[in-house]
Amino acid sequence: MNTIASSEIKRRGIGAVDELLGNGPVHIIRNNTPDYVILTEESYKMIIDDLISARLDASDKDIKEGRVKSGTIDDLMQEIDSV
Repeated sequence: MNTIASSEIKRRGIGAVDELLGNGPVHIIRNNTPDYVILTEESYKMIIDDLISARLDASDKDIKEGRVKSGTIDDLMQEIDSV
């Protein structure tokens, strides 16, 4: 795991993180515990794109397997309330 102590960032600034980002995400350690993760913008976008794609795939599967209901919001809310 690519880590740096939060105190090191306070001491050296964001440049300390820049050096580590070339090796992947940087985990910020505070009180001996990984507290934050810093990613490059490119890595962040890739993760978000993967999550969106996975959610769309799951939605397509739900539609194909008949787990999707249609109707107005009022109809769906009435159905939920009746359960």
